[in-house]
Amino acid sequence: MPLSKRESRPEVSASVDAFLNDHRYVAALTTVRPDGTLHTAPVRFTWDADTGLARVMTVVSSRKARNLLAAPGGRVTLCQVQGFTWVTLEGTGTVVTEPARVAEGARRYAERYWSGPPNPPGRVVIEIEVDRVLSLNT
Repeated sequence: MPLSKRESRPEVSASVDAFLNDHRYVAALTTVRPDGTLHTAPVRFTWDADTGLARVMTVVSSRKARNLLAAPGGRVTLCQVQGFTWVTLEGTGTVVTEPARVAEGARRYAERYWSGPPNPPGRVVIEIEVDRVLSLNT
């Protein structure tokens, strides 16, 4: 279901939202390989509290993208940590190739990190429809 038509999204506090949008931090994205084992990679990402959507820029040939292409709508976690403060976003991930949505992911990335993401051939955006938010000390 497209995120814009979702009836509910997780509520986050202002402090969690601020932490998730702080340009100084990256996160660990965990996806599930086709054999059921976990793959975790450090990523830059963006968070949109209004829609409950997190976005990760990558290329279609990356392990994280291939994992999600092998199991559309697969579960993912995105965990941002700074010392003993952390937030984990859980949800379903989708690899998106639609140019307008990839451009929106790149725009948001540049807004958060003050420079645009790399633009290699095969660039895609992983959109994560977040349905659970866990946190500590935020």
